[in-house]
Amino acid sequence: MNDVTMISNSVEKKPNKYAMIISCLLAFPLAAVLLVHPSAMLDADGGYSHRAMMFIMIGISGGFIHGVGFQPRFWLWKWLFSPWIAWPLMILGYYTWFIQ
Repeated sequence: MNDVTMISNSVEKKPNKYAMIISCLLAFPLAAVLLVHPSAMLDADGGYSHRAMMFIMIGISGGFIHGVGFQPRFWLWKWLFSPWIAWPLMILGYYTWFIQ
């Protein structure tokens, strides 16, 4: 009886491979720009918006965490590093990089 219970409880849903690839493809260029040429993220006044950069870095972290397939157990980290949060934050990063 315990074996059947353990088998039914151990079934986890598989991660979406396409979403993982999108997460990595969004995160890699932003991380590279921040490491190699951070002045590309300057605003119109020639300074950094520290609030925006914090959110962009959280998005990049979420992109890498989701992209490699890591699934946090704690609900807050699971929510914060989900693609639903990470993708819009990375899009904010691309907006900051290209538009401003």
